[in-house]
Parts: sequence; C-alpha cells; structure tokens
Amino acid sequence: MWKEITVLVQKEVTLEWRQKYALNGILLYVVSAVFITYLSVGAKQGNLGVPTWNALYWIIILFSSVNAVAKSFVQEHQGRQLYYYTVASPEAIIISKIIYNTLLTLVLAFLGYLVYSIILGNPVQDQGLFMLNLLLGSVGFSACLTMVSGIASKAGNNATLMAILSFPIIIPILLMAIRISKNAIDGLDRGVSADKLLTLLAINAIIGSTAYILFPYLWRS
Repeated sequence: MWKEITVLVQKEVTLEWRQKYALNGILLYVVSAVFITYLSVGAKQGNLGVPTWNALYWIIILFSSVNAVAKSFVQEHQGRQLYYYTVASPEAIIISKIIYNTLLTLVLAFLGYLVYSIILGNPVQDQGLFMLNLLLGSVGFSACLTMVSGIASKAGNNATLMAILSFPIIIPILLMAIRISKNAIDGLDRGVSADKLLTLLAINAIIGSTAYILFPYLWRS
C-alpha cells in the first residue's frame, strides 16, 4: 500500500506543478491577507496586540487551508475516480490525499508565518513549540478537510455541505492551536502546553482513523 501512496502523492505534486495557477492563487491569497491585516487593524501604527496577532494568523491559515484542500476531490473527474478504483485501494487514496494536503498546508503556513513576521513583527518566544503546534494544526486541518471534501464530492461538490460538516471539527482544532500558540508567544514552560498538545494530537488521530475506516465505504458508492 505504501508504494501506491508514494505514487499517488507524486501524482498530486505533478498535477499541482502543471496547474500552477491554483498554487499561485493560494499563495497570493496568503500574502494579500497579511498585507490587508497590516493596513486595517492598526498594525501600521504599532497597535496590534499579541492575542490579535495570534488569532488573525490562525484565521488566515485556516481559510488558506480551506481554499487549498477543498479541491482535493472536486478536481477529480468521475472517469479518473473510476480508474483509481481499479488500480489503488481506497485506504491508499485517502492517506495520499491527507499527506499531500498536509505538505501543501505546511508550505502555506510557513510562508504565511514568514510574511506575517516580516510585515507584522514576530513576538513568538518559543519557536520550537510554535513550529510543533503549526505541524499538528496543519495535519488536523488537512485530515478534516480532506475527508469532508470526499463526502462533498459524492454530494455534487456541495460547498455548503463541506462548510457544515467541517465546522464542528475545525473549531476545536483551531481553538486548541490558538491556545498553544499563545503559550509559545508568551514563552511559558512547555509543560503548561503538554495537555493541549496531547489533546490536539488525539483529535488528529481520531480524525485520521475515522477517515481511514470510513472512506472505503464512501469510495465504493
């Protein structure tokens, strides 16, 4: 199965490289959102507080992830899906999608963090904890949105359905990521964030396991 996953991830990267307009559009969205934040919330005058900095960063990453991951199954035509059904297992397909979307989300998150730091300043004191939180948050966003994207594709690519299904799962991930980031920004001892990190890791494991178990039934339909 891991050979299938490797080939499918390479296929995703190849398609993304050929369709550069999708990736370029998302990157432009990240940079534009950061610059608009700089102009509109008082950051230009130095009035941007740390909680606001933290919350706005994660909101930008969340919406960037939605734009990046929403097309996971939308761009797959029915003929191509039928071909995948004959040559690859559904478990390999969903795992490859989650891995690729996690890599894409991480690229967007790190780019957003770089641009955010240059334009709005970087108040983070514990960079290691912040990066670990960024990794876990990206995995959670990707796993949740990938699975919901698969469900929405079976319902005629209904964007409303995707928003409704992902909302109850995304909000706990987002809130937990914001709390951990706040601890990293304040430079608190990492033991303070240990329970929150374990909770975020558990949420990611539950979402990933659910996608792995349920996607084969969805795929057969």
